[in-house]
Amino acid sequence: MTNDHMTLDVADGIGLITLNRPEEGNPVVHGMVQELIDNAIVCDEDPAIRVVVLTGSGRFFSVGGGLKDFASQGDKVSAHLKLVTQLFHGAIAKFNRMAPPVIAAVNGTAAGGGLSLALCTDLAIAAESAKFTMAYTNAGLPPDGSSSFYLARMVGMRRAKEMALLNPVLSAQQALDWGLVNRVVPDAQLLDAALALAAQLAQGSTTAYGETKRLILSGATEGLETQMELESRAISSLAGSRDGREGVAAFLDKRKPVFRD
Repeated sequence: MTNDHMTLDVADGIGLITLNRPEEGNPVVHGMVQELIDNAIVCDEDPAIRVVVLTGSGRFFSVGGGLKDFASQGDKVSAHLKLVTQLFHGAIAKFNRMAPPVIAAVNGTAAGGGLSLALCTDLAIAAESAKFTMAYTNAGLPPDGSSSFYLARMVGMRRAKEMALLNPVLSAQQALDWGLVNRVVPDAQLLDAALALAAQLAQGSTTAYGETKRLILSGATEGLETQMELESRAISSLAGSRDGREGVAAFLDKRKPVFRD
């Protein structure tokens, strides 16, 4: 597995993925999405990783798709983008389906596919200088990277269409007000704040996190009765698990639980 576009560092239960092509704006290109899905699989499989933090290096979180790369494909651009989006969407699916929570630490501009990547995470913290924009239609393109699924669910249909059709550039505070991120912190405190949140989550039950993520995701599309049945099966199963028993016992004993799964 190469690390030409990003690095993965694992310590204290946290997998830190850093997009690392700052001179290019950390673009979403073939090499990047191949490494992204490779690292997503590692985070999904490695029991040492209990939470994931995703951030960028330099002034950008990610500028999104590499338009120069698109243009260089000529008549083969359609086939090229089918491969790029397959890998990109595969990585996003892994982040959403894995048990460890995924936190975006948005260090700078998140545009196009970069915004999509930020939206698909479970929690998001933004630096004060961060900017958010869809940008796709400015280049004559529609959205990808799951943003057409998540955006309206986060900000409502009217604002989603405003962002997708008019491409306003939102400040970090506007992104917070609209529900795109959970909190905004000074630039110099971003990574520390994200890692502190990750450390808090790393003490929790990854099994419970995973079931909760799956239920919230299915709740966006399932009917009421089906969703309640999924809830019933999930809580019944986890109540008898090692973490479930420990959580109940700790609550009754008025002590902090020690989760292992």
